[in-house]
Amino acid sequence: MKKSILAFVLIVTLGGLAVADEKSKTNESDAAFVTNESNVFMGLGLSNMELRNDTTDEAFTAKSIVLQMEYQYNRYIGILGRYAFNIGSADYAHGTTPNPDYVDYPTDFSNTALYLKAMYPVENFSPYLLLGYGKTTLSNAPLAEGSGINVNLSEVGFQWGLGIDYAFNDKVSVFVDYVRMYDGKGFDGIATDADVTADMWTVGVSYRF
Repeated sequence: MKKSILAFVLIVTLGGLAVADEKSKTNESDAAFVTNESNVFMGLGLSNMELRNDTTDEAFTAKSIVLQMEYQYNRYIGILGRYAFNIGSADYAHGTTPNPDYVDYPTDFSNTALYLKAMYPVENFSPYLLLGYGKTTLSNAPLAEGSGINVNLSEVGFQWGLGIDYAFNDKVSVFVDYVRMYDGKGFDGIATDADVTADMWTVGVSYRF
């Protein structure tokens, strides 16, 4: 609940600041943004995703492809949709448990989310905040050592992130960001007494249409 309230307050505050600032600015760059350029951006990135049990240090990790589409309402507020999925198989580290490590385990690790993107451009740089809602999924995951049972696990909820864009020109930019995909007790009924987190670091390029 506290996270939801914080997200709502940040959205309202940042939205109000952006609208007020937009009304007060009439320079040529803002006018060009609105009238002469598309506000639609397509992005492609590479990511490292991790789902970790903070009690036992067990962790699933995977290298992932990130596909995203963004619509910028103005220079300060945008909507970002993102889909991340693993390349090849995921790895499992046993942490403090007696389980064996798994390398290239045939587990699918993905995240689908929609974010409000609040930006503050300074010359070619644009730090940003992501606040949104998404689904993190771990498919075909081993339930326990030697059980022979694999399960599909997923959690849906609030996600947040921080990042920065660097624009080479009006069309092409690169970005780096961190997203907390999940933070809670257990994960879809598994490890219910443990704190479980899911994180994603992404580096990518964005093209303005």
